[in-house]
Amino acid sequence: MKRSPLLPIFLIVLVDVLGLTIVLPLLPFYAERFGATPMQAGLLTSVYAACQLVSGPLLGRLSDRTGRKPLLLVSQFGTFLGFILLARSSALWMVFLSRVIDGSTAGNLSLAQAYIADVTAPKDRAKSFALIGIAFGLGFLVGPAASGLLEHAYGGAAPAYLAAALSATSILCTATLLARNPPRPPGFVEEPALPGGKRLALLDWGSYAGYFRRPQLARLLAQFFCFALAFAAFTSGFALYAERRLTWHDRAFSPREVGFVFAYAGLLGIILQGGLIGRLVKRFGERPLIVSGFISAMLGYGLLATLGFLTTTNATALGVLAVAATVQSYGSGVLRPTLTSLITQSVRRDEQGTILGLNQSLMSVAQIVSPAIGGALISQGLLGVWALWPASLALLGILLRNARPGSPAAAAPAV
Repeated sequence: MKRSPLLPIFLIVLVDVLGLTIVLPLLPFYAERFGATPMQAGLLTSVYAACQLVSGPLLGRLSDRTGRKPLLLVSQFGTFLGFILLARSSALWMVFLSRVIDGSTAGNLSLAQAYIADVTAPKDRAKSFALIGIAFGLGFLVGPAASGLLEHAYGGAAPAYLAAALSATSILCTATLLARNPPRPPGFVEEPALPGGKRLALLDWGSYAGYFRRPQLARLLAQFFCFALAFAAFTSGFALYAERRLTWHDRAFSPREVGFVFAYAGLLGIILQGGLIGRLVKRFGERPLIVSGFISAMLGYGLLATLGFLTTTNATALGVLAVAATVQSYGSGVLRPTLTSLITQSVRRDEQGTILGLNQSLMSVAQIVSPAIGGALISQGLLGVWALWPASLALLGILLRNARPGSPAAAAPAV
């Protein structure tokens, strides 16, 4: 029986995401052991995103010329080296260098998206892209919990070594399972901009300006940026917040407890992405879901803010955390797909690749800015203010709710 070309790419993305999520709850604690302040720990995320913002378009363009497989191997090898250096770090500068190496070659996801676009017909592409969402859900369910348990049992280097081993497995899968010249689907026609996410180089960003001159689209992009900023603040700063504010069995939250919280959020994400979001869109429509998503996110972050401002019993604090994680996970799980859907509906078919690339670039910018702001707030002991930062961004997203999707026919001329 002929093997689907999507099976190896799913395995590759799943293994890569597992490596990423293993490091996610560990990194702030790991950096603190080398004397990092909360702001410096936040800058680890910012540095990674900044390197990715510069290198991502370059890797994408090179893959257009040389093929997806060689550049995917380069990207994965950089990730492997970054994890090995992280595990072997003996000083803070080595931790930063590991993130620079990983970020400078971080094209795994965009290259995987481009490969999927190469081997699927347009009518099957949305369903095929859902494989990446499933891989992320499984990764966030398993990775953070495994990281916390390993760190608790064997120390901080153990999760980094596991992430490196998974990265090596991903390289092996790519080398042996992925076709150098992927088979084209029946009736395949080359398109000017495949919806895998065409990203422009930094000096070409003026080409994005035309999209922000379309009022309806600009408001949707602004809402997506609000979501991205809030989500980046939460994922990069929650570990440091929890370490300072929450306890479990009379000891401060460690990577194990933080990993369990992220795993719980991943479980909720799988439930939402595993068919529930489609039913919600069909029943209520995307615009009402966006409003409900921002309201839920605002409530979740707001509950974390109350814990930062008020003194409560630990049992009460853990109960508030459970509610906050639940409603915030719903908000984030709803906002990303619905906003992306409306944004792509607001442009013509031949512009979708570029607009998805713009979305990815906005996410990278958010991951540069928001962790630095969050780290600075936590450094000053402003835990409540840290949580108010993403809550206020969610509120701003609600205030921008008048954005209406334009039709492709009504879209402005191509830029």
